[in-house]
Amino acid sequence: MRRRMLLWLVIVVAVFGFEIQGSTQDIFVAKRALDFHHYLNRYAHLETSDYRMVIPAGTCSYASAGVSHWEDPTGTYNNALYTGEDDTVEWRVYVEEDGLYNIAVTYYPVPGRRSSIQREIYINGELPYEEAGFIEFHRVWGDGGLVQVDNQGNEIRPSQVEIPEWRTVLVADSMGTYSIPLSFYLKRGWNTIALVSRREPVVIGQLEILSLTEHPSYAEVEADYKALGFSPTSDILIKIQGEDAVRRSSPSLFPLNDRSDPLVEPYHHTLIRLNTIGGERWSRPGDWIEWEFEVPESGLYQIAIKAKQHVKRGSYSSRRLLIDGRVPFKEGEAVQFPYSSRYEMVLFGDEETGTPYLVYLEKGKHTLRLENVLGELAEIVRATQESLYELNTIYRRIVMITSANPDPMRDYRLEERIPGLISALERQSRIIGEIAEDLKAIIGESGAQVAVLEQLSRSLWLMADRPFTIPRRLAAFRDNAGALGTWILETREQPLQIDYIVIASPNVELPKTKPHVGQVMLHELRAFLSSFVYDYTLVGNVYSAEDFQVEPLRVWIGSGRDQAQILKLMIEDTFTPETGIPVNLELINIGILLPATLAGRGPDVALGVQDTQPMDFALRGAAVDLTQFPDFPEVAERFHPSALVPYSFGGSVYGLPETQTFSMLFYRKDILEELGLEVPQTWDDVIKIIPDLNKDHMDFGLPYSGIAQASSGAIGEGSATVSVLAHGGVSTFLTLLFQRGEDLYLGDGIATNLESEAAVQAFTQWTELYELYDLPLWYDAANRFRMGEMPILVQDFGFYNFLQVFAPELRGEWDFTLIPGTERDGIIDRSVPVSGPACMILSAARNKEHAWEFVKWWTSTETQVRFGQELESILGPAARYASANLEAVSQLPWTVEEYQLLEEQRSWAKGVPNVPGAYMVGRHLDNAFRRVIYYNEPARDTLLDYNRVINEEITVKREEFDLEVLAP
Repeated sequence: MRRRMLLWLVIVVAVFGFEIQGSTQDIFVAKRALDFHHYLNRYAHLETSDYRMVIPAGTCSYASAGVSHWEDPTGTYNNALYTGEDDTVEWRVYVEEDGLYNIAVTYYPVPGRRSSIQREIYINGELPYEEAGFIEFHRVWGDGGLVQVDNQGNEIRPSQVEIPEWRTVLVADSMGTYSIPLSFYLKRGWNTIALVSRREPVVIGQLEILSLTEHPSYAEVEADYKALGFSPTSDILIKIQGEDAVRRSSPSLFPLNDRSDPLVEPYHHTLIRLNTIGGERWSRPGDWIEWEFEVPESGLYQIAIKAKQHVKRGSYSSRRLLIDGRVPFKEGEAVQFPYSSRYEMVLFGDEETGTPYLVYLEKGKHTLRLENVLGELAEIVRATQESLYELNTIYRRIVMITSANPDPMRDYRLEERIPGLISALERQSRIIGEIAEDLKAIIGESGAQVAVLEQLSRSLWLMADRPFTIPRRLAAFRDNAGALGTWILETREQPLQIDYIVIASPNVELPKTKPHVGQVMLHELRAFLSSFVYDYTLVGNVYSAEDFQVEPLRVWIGSGRDQAQILKLMIEDTFTPETGIPVNLELINIGILLPATLAGRGPDVALGVQDTQPMDFALRGAAVDLTQFPDFPEVAERFHPSALVPYSFGGSVYGLPETQTFSMLFYRKDILEELGLEVPQTWDDVIKIIPDLNKDHMDFGLPYSGIAQASSGAIGEGSATVSVLAHGGVSTFLTLLFQRGEDLYLGDGIATNLESEAAVQAFTQWTELYELYDLPLWYDAANRFRMGEMPILVQDFGFYNFLQVFAPELRGEWDFTLIPGTERDGIIDRSVPVSGPACMILSAARNKEHAWEFVKWWTSTETQVRFGQELESILGPAARYASANLEAVSQLPWTVEEYQLLEEQRSWAKGVPNVPGAYMVGRHLDNAFRRVIYYNEPARDTLLDYNRVINEEITVKREEFDLEVLAP
């Protein structure tokens, strides 16, 4: 008997070992799409020169149904084509020889959703490489008016408006990873070029097929100056203030206030002066700012820029310099601005000799543009990003055998079971070591940036040299790979803050930028004394009843100063001029709302309150019932019916939703394809794929945390909440309950519905997912998704924006879709609980009609769209605003496919009522879950026991507020 068991054991081990080894052949062969770097290497021998062909847009060979001819108001392109968000246009072109060609597109940005225009470029019916699927065309922005001054003496930045104009741009990588434009292989003879829409409409005027040549060096241009007899000018100095920029590629590049330096122009020690531009908002490669200036005479000028790059310690930021739309010579491709804690005058010239590069300017008006580029760091970033992708693959392959927490004393024979592992580790150690050396040569020092690379290189070398130590080094390997991802993000960022630009004759001494000791001391003293008298909670204009002959509304907002300033600007632009109602906006911690209200010092309107607060205040007579206003039904139609549920009780509504968030299913396309797995449609499908993931030591992610805890761009931060969704993984339980067609409460909340068979089944399924299928309770969703340990997970849809910004190396490798559902009567029910903050009117409001006008204005489509666009323009795509206004969502910068998915999931949304005693529901559902998971107690009995406690508390609270209670 023992011999038979031993024989079976040997067979099982042999088969298991064979399967592992057999499934890992050629595992480090790149599976992702071809990138431009490798594409360029493939066709580098086919470079062309001196070629240019213009293709009018109207000569296309194919156009989808939505494409139409466009009447050009400027009369420049009479054969232009309008293309919508889901259109395709294709042209046939003939070239005389095989080769690599650049493509320039002349386009006109028509009104859309204020985001950049995205297209894919197909050559002969195929996407040539990954970057061709993410081509961006910038809109052009400028100030919507002059700088205004509020009644406190602070300057108010003008809103950013689009400046539509014809632009011709070379097709380039949207992430700025390459220092050259993208090029495309065209075979001799006929070819097709297609533009496929991804986001935003645009008008196409023409395409150009051309071959670019390098810019001449300054030495060559200088020789041409001499040959043409150009001479330097004398005694001319022109200052261009940074804040006076006339055009920019992003609405986030607006004028800023900097009072850290007494020599900033203009300056005030306390009040806001818009005196600089750029800063950390100007970090994204590809973004540009343009100024106009005029010179009094023709001749040669020097250029200097008073700027501060105080973010990237031990490194520099780069800018491409363009005069009148052209780079004057090669040295202008990447002007470097080294790290400095204060403003420095950076001369455009030879760094070693201090000799300025002179630029010839004709008398009259000119433009100067600075474009954010990676410069010499471009190849460093590209190579590192490629290495990170392979390191993640290596880590994932190791984890498939060892798990994420291996036994450090066990020899897993990884070098045998993962063919190519050692050579891959050695290769990456060498590559990253070389990158570190290249970076050191570029920045001229061995600082923290280099140390990250050197540490990772050494770690990889040790793992390759001593494979038996890999299990105990695995956690460090994961951390180092995560640090490398952060390193890439930080290296890609190229911030720069500009005070002013100098155009001067070579004989003119440049202005001093360093304040003397007396100026610094006086500045610090004034700023310190002002802090005792200046009220920083008030935003913008502050009004009294005498100013408008009406009592101003007092509105509280509990968010960041950026959000408050956007809102105040919008109030001054539209609400007050249209209604005549003045508003004093105060930036406070919304957590003090309750004590302030009890003390009789609360606001008229509160923005960004947690979803439980309208009901908490209403039950105590402190919130206004909004249904009393005649036009409430019209206002309510702005939202999905589920959005009003948390603020409703007994036929009354005490708040309006600001944002609405819900879960989506995120997945790694590359990993699921590699494992041969389909995206699950139901929870039964999820249960089927969990073993397939587990056998490779991967997990399905189902968060043990509440939707209400995700930010998703909400305007308010709020205080601790007692929302049902704020406790543990209750959102998962509610998802399973709602998908069974049941509600959480009976009647108007007189008792819970947790005794129903559907609730017991949902609770049992919820606990079994963690108990039987061992789903992790706690995890870092972003890093585990990025590293591939958790290739499929449920997350708030705001996770999309996070991945777009913080995991650029995964571009094109992931997607999101509807959450898994429960099949009932042949239909997959994908119901999901939703949550979000609200705005409400306090009962103590002095003028409730005026407060209602403000709330209507705030939740209107126009206001929500503008606020969301302004917020994203300032804080970036990661701060995309999840407005609850349905029409506003349709105007935010999602692609057509993304928007359709979000709206389909929203159609399944169900709100969670906030009833008296509701705080006990989430708390005890979480307690019941823990009892089952940690103490192995039976699910049914545990749920029913806690349900009795919950209902007792609900009864107590309903009696307190004189409401009907459940009969004993």
